[in-house]
Amino acid sequence: MKPILSYSFLKKRYIIPVLASIFLFVGVGFNEDFFEVAKQIEIFTTLFKAVNANYVDETNPGELMDKAIKSMLADLDPYTNYFNEQDVVKFKINNTGEYTGIGAMITRKEGKLIIKEPYKNFPADKAGLKAGDEIIQIGDVSLADFKDDASQLLKGAKNTKVEIKYIRQGKTVTTQLVLDEVEIKAVPFFGKVDDKTGYIVLSQFNKKASLETKEALEQLKKEGAERIILDLRGNPGGLLNEAVNICNLFVPKDEIIVTTKSKIEKHNNTYKTTREPIDTEIPLVIIVDGKSASASEIVSGALQDLDRAVIIGSRSFGKGLVQRPVDLTYGTQIKITISRYYTPSGRCIQALDYSHKDKDGKAIRTASENYNAFKTKKGRTVYDGGGILPDIVMAETKMSTISEALVKNDGVFNFVTDYYYKNPNLGTTIPTISDTDFASFKEFLKKQHFNFDTETELALKTTLNAAKKEKIDESITTEYQQLLSAIQKSEENQLNQNQKEIKNLILEEIIKRYQYKEGLYQYYIKNNIEVKKAVSILSNTPEYNKILKL
Repeated sequence: MKPILSYSFLKKRYIIPVLASIFLFVGVGFNEDFFEVAKQIEIFTTLFKAVNANYVDETNPGELMDKAIKSMLADLDPYTNYFNEQDVVKFKINNTGEYTGIGAMITRKEGKLIIKEPYKNFPADKAGLKAGDEIIQIGDVSLADFKDDASQLLKGAKNTKVEIKYIRQGKTVTTQLVLDEVEIKAVPFFGKVDDKTGYIVLSQFNKKASLETKEALEQLKKEGAERIILDLRGNPGGLLNEAVNICNLFVPKDEIIVTTKSKIEKHNNTYKTTREPIDTEIPLVIIVDGKSASASEIVSGALQDLDRAVIIGSRSFGKGLVQRPVDLTYGTQIKITISRYYTPSGRCIQALDYSHKDKDGKAIRTASENYNAFKTKKGRTVYDGGGILPDIVMAETKMSTISEALVKNDGVFNFVTDYYYKNPNLGTTIPTISDTDFASFKEFLKKQHFNFDTETELALKTTLNAAKKEKIDESITTEYQQLLSAIQKSEENQLNQNQKEIKNLILEEIIKRYQYKEGLYQYYIKNNIEVKKAVSILSNTPEYNKILKL
């Protein structure tokens, strides 16, 4: 099976007792620890039998094993996950980019199933569903009483018709979805910024990523592009071999792109380019941000190390771990971290050390003073330990804490939903977010009693809950309210201080509502500050060459 490089992972629901088979798999890889492994298996087996045979109430062996396996794997890293046979059937763990479904991003929050983004001309869009719609019934199933993964109710054979009931702006509406094969493109957009500059958005590394990137590159060159911008912002990763193949478009055959290292010899591999490139000379700028992870970091890190591209934006996520799915007994599966990966200069960009935890049990982030220096092919200094640091760091690419809270807790999303229905005829017009609009946004947050849930605010709420348990909350009510008011005042100040950034987030969400993601990329071509910076660098050959020491 192909190594997977992604920082997203699936959640499990319940587990069947196959822990022994997992331990046996581990034992095979560590023969020197065989006695200790066998000893622990025997202890666990006798304990498990004793609990199920003697506990005062009825036990559920599957649920007990679920907790045991989850706790064991959670202590390793968030990417090593176990899938029972139902999970394997449901999720069909793969990276093909194809599945039967509705063609929309959906999320379940506080028990509600919300449409976050319908994709143009896919089933959800054709059925008239919009961002912000709350699905309350799928077929005969009321979601109020359905506690499992409701998105699975929206999957089935092609052309299956599914009745949907949803709430929009307080009104209950019914529609019919017709399921279809939904292909999520790795390259959702490419085009020309100007006569000489091509722009390619690469959103994921599925099995078609390199093919779609190659086709976009060749088409742009045919249209006269003499320089390229590759946008990897928000790309969480995917297949390692696709990352290598995308690098191969720009560097010669037999070039080392990435190596993987493990204490297990068979997982030590060197990945080289295997094909003739498309263009080794065309000037290239890559844009990354804090959500560019894993395979995105292989591409940006390798092309930075090889002095083949100028990297701009903000520091990437920092995931230097490789996972591989391994089939177990009874149709179960484990996705397990098997190695770390290293860029051509020798860097491992893993940011979190899961082998060392703080007092709260959280992995420790590598401190910048502990980064190690490495040299690119032409002698430029680069560092490990904390993602890919761009050659040109742009503060605008890094989101502020207050903006992250607004995005995470749907402050911007919900405001734009309200805006959309108040302005139904905006069409392709790009609005200006005025100071009055921003004031309306802040007022909207107040009316919705929006919770920023910053670390400080959450810590204060935790303190109050502890005080309630100890029945001393009444004696600290005044002080609590004073602190809460101070925090809320600080949050409002942060809103004002980051007004420009927040206005831009609102504008981008508005564009998506009326013009889909394609409209947003069209907007980026002419207006996005990172794209403008990339064009500026590519248009200035002496500056470009100076950065790369060409």
